[in-house]
Amino acid sequence: MLEIRDLDVRYGHIQALKGISLDVAEGEIVALLGANGAGKTTLMRSISGLQRPHAGQILLRGTPIQRTGADAIVRLGVSQVPEGRRVFPTLSVLENLRLGAYTRPAAEAGKTLEQVWTMFPRLLERREQLAGTLSGGEQQMLVIGRALMAQPKLLLLDEPSLGLAPIIVRDIFRSLHQIRQQGMTVLLVEQNARMALKLADRAYVLETGHIRLQGPAAELLASPEVQASYLGHGAAQPATQTPAAG
Repeated sequence: MLEIRDLDVRYGHIQALKGISLDVAEGEIVALLGANGAGKTTLMRSISGLQRPHAGQILLRGTPIQRTGADAIVRLGVSQVPEGRRVFPTLSVLENLRLGAYTRPAAEAGKTLEQVWTMFPRLLERREQLAGTLSGGEQQMLVIGRALMAQPKLLLLDEPSLGLAPIIVRDIFRSLHQIRQQGMTVLLVEQNARMALKLADRAYVLETGHIRLQGPAAELLASPEVQASYLGHGAAQPATQTPAAG
C-alpha cells in the first residue's frame, strides 16, 4: 500500500527526516514510536502532501506521490487524523462529518455516515451540536469519523490518544480495533506505546530522524530497549530486533 524510500525532509537547514525507508502492506496496522522531535508528524505530513520532501520517494500502491498536492492525495485514498484534533469548531458535528466526504457522491457518503454513527453513538446524540463545544474525547471521535467519511485506502492517525483521560483512550482504541476488523490500512503515531504495539502488526521506532528499530509489534513490545525507553520498565526476556539501515 505505502512505500517510503530514502526520504529526506528539511525545515531550512534543519534535517527532520534523514533517509528513512519503511513499508505498510495493505490491511496492516503499522505503529510509529519515538520521542517528541523524532520526526513522526513530519513523516505523516509528508505522506499527506502537507510537507514537501527534499529527497526520496513516497509510493502509494506503486505510484509516486511526493510531488502531489494534498487535495489530490485525499482523492487517491489517503486521510489524515491530525495531532490536536482540529475540528471545525463553529460547524456542527454533522457538518464536520459531511466535509470529510466532499470527494464522494452523497448517496455513498450517507451509507458511511451510518457506519460512523454505529461506531461512535455519542456523535449521533450530538449531531447538531457545535464541534467546538464537544469534550476532547468527543472531538477525537469526530475527527476519526470525519477521516473515515472519505472511505480511505490508507488512514494516517497522529496521536489519537493525546491529552485524553484513560477511560476515553480505551474508547478510542476500541474504535481502532473496529477499524482494524474492517481491513483498513493504518499508519499510527501514538504516545501510548503499549496500546499501540498491542494493536499493530508491525512497528518502527524513530529517533532524531532515523529509524532505530523495526519489527513485529509483539517483539518490540517485549524488547528491553523499547520497554526501558517507552514503557517505563525493563524486560526479563530479550526480543529479536531488526536494526534499520541509515
